[in-house]
Amino acid sequence: MRITKLQPSDYRRSPWKNGGGVTVDIAQASRPGHAPEDWAGMLWRFGRTAIVAPGPFSDLSGCDRIQVVVRGSGLVLALPDREIEVRRPWMPVRFRGEDRITTRLEDGPVEVVNLIADRAQFEIDLAVLSPGSQSRRASETHILYAAEGAASISISGERHNLQPDHALELDVADGAAEISHVAGTHLLLASIRRRA
Repeated sequence: MRITKLQPSDYRRSPWKNGGGVTVDIAQASRPGHAPEDWAGMLWRFGRTAIVAPGPFSDLSGCDRIQVVVRGSGLVLALPDREIEVRRPWMPVRFRGEDRITTRLEDGPVEVVNLIADRAQFEIDLAVLSPGSQSRRASETHILYAAEGAASISISGERHNLQPDHALELDVADGAAEISHVAGTHLLLASIRRRA
C-alpha cells in the first residue's frame, strides 16, 4: 500500500467545464496526453468547490457523480422531473453527469465536495466517517479528506494526523486497508475502483 500526503499548496484550481465557477482539484487522474485541467481527458476527479449562485451544472455525460455539502446548507439540485435534496451537510447524493441539473440555494452559498469518474472505466463511492467508525477497503484508490477540521486516523495500524483541508491518497495494490477514524471531525472517504 502506498500512502501519499495531499496538501492545499499542491491542489490545482481549474474552471468548471461550463465556466460558471472554479474547482479546487484535490486529486485526479487523466488520460495520457491530456493536461489535468482538460475535461475531455478526465478519468476521475476529487475536488471541492463553492456554489455561490443558482445555475446549471456542467454536462458531464458518461460520468457518475457523487456530491456532499461540507459547509452551509439548503442546497437543492433541480431536474426537469424531480429534485435531489442536499439541504443537510454530510449526506452524499449520487447522480449522472448527463442529468440536466440546476442548483437552488435556499440558505445562501455552500461548499461541496465532488467525486466524478468515467463510468465506463470506474466505480466510485463517497462515505462520511465520524469518530469511532471503521472501514475496510480493498484494492483500489482511496482518498481520506479532512474537509471540516483536524482528524486523527489509523490505517492498518499506522497513525496519521490530518490538518483541515489536508488529505491522504491510498493506493492499495493487494489485500485491504483497515481504516479507523480515531478522533476529530468528519472525514470523507472517496473510493475509485477500476472496472474489470
